[in-house]
Amino acid sequence: MKKNMGSTDKIFRILIALVIGGLYYTEIISGTTALVLGAFAVIFLLTSFISFCPLYLPFGINTKNKTE
Repeated sequence: MKKNMGSTDKIFRILIALVIGGLYYTEIISGTTALVLGAFAVIFLLTSFISFCPLYLPFGINTKNKTE
């Protein structure tokens, strides 16, 4: 797997996951919505830590700078 995510992209995904976690913790979201958003949060965290997003491949997206 060739890394295709830049640091800004990773930070943005982590922040979104934290917001979803906060919404769940404060019980603003629940039920099916919480499950779906929770799955997205886990995927965002996983892809952030490995710096690779498989959905970027078919579209040729690469947010990683050449200097990173």
